[in-house]
Amino acid sequence: MTDHNVYDSDQTDDLPSNWGRWGDDDERGTLNLITAESRLRGYAELASGEVVSLAVPISPSLFAGGGPWPRSQVLSPPPVQQTMTYTGSPPRALSDVLLIYTHHVHMTHIDALAHIPLDGLVYPGKSLFETTRGGTINHGSTSAFTGGIVTRGILLDLAPGARLDAEYVIHAADLDAALERTGRSLEPGDAVVIRGGWRVREREDIDDPYPYFALDVIQWLADHDVSIIASDVGDRVLSKPGAEIPLHDVALARLGMPLIDGAEVEELAETADRLGRWAFLFVCGPMPVQNSTGVPVNPLALF
Repeated sequence: MTDHNVYDSDQTDDLPSNWGRWGDDDERGTLNLITAESRLRGYAELASGEVVSLAVPISPSLFAGGGPWPRSQVLSPPPVQQTMTYTGSPPRALSDVLLIYTHHVHMTHIDALAHIPLDGLVYPGKSLFETTRGGTINHGSTSAFTGGIVTRGILLDLAPGARLDAEYVIHAADLDAALERTGRSLEPGDAVVIRGGWRVREREDIDDPYPYFALDVIQWLADHDVSIIASDVGDRVLSKPGAEIPLHDVALARLGMPLIDGAEVEELAETADRLGRWAFLFVCGPMPVQNSTGVPVNPLALF
């Protein structure tokens, strides 16, 4: 967990916030916007029976037995390390132990609301002492996700058939244009999947230039009452001087909007374009590991 605030104090009051909207002890944030109605909207999108995964496939690297790390996982440490354990000789079963680095840029994962504190506070205003007492996450953890996330999803393709330029700053106007191309409108509780054309698996260095979001995008998400966001582009990295990370600092920490980082959306975009439909049933069943800052996920889009 990182405690920081990259925004000026005179700017903070103008940022959107859901602190207190669902009570002082809320741990679900914008997932509260998902209702039976929003789920039924998602079910109504089912027509062809096609299913598309939004997760990056991961090949574990050995942490016992040697061997080089695959080139696709050059960031250190790799997202998953593996060692085999055998039961008997000859083995009656094969098993393994996996060491998972949850927030790795090459692993599709969901961030819990406690992941990013601001000024020592975690959504919706809990102190770090309350949040992390006892050496674990007591508030705003992945425990809120164990029931699963099901709602209507809409793909916003910011660069159909291409990709955004490196260092392109994504603004709310870009999302408006993409939404207009879908011919649909957003409703409270919808999930938003954003494509910029930057495949996570092709990034070799976290400092490589890539598109990122401006603050007005977060206001746009708040104004539309989006429940959860997934994208193949993200925030500027903290190692860059003066960097702002509005998806994490504002959408996650202030709005209480869970983030799915490192989504793989190329097949989704190809499917949506082929079908001529950019709305779908969005399903995400995170691992039921409680009291964590995040877990790997395999989000699904069902058409």
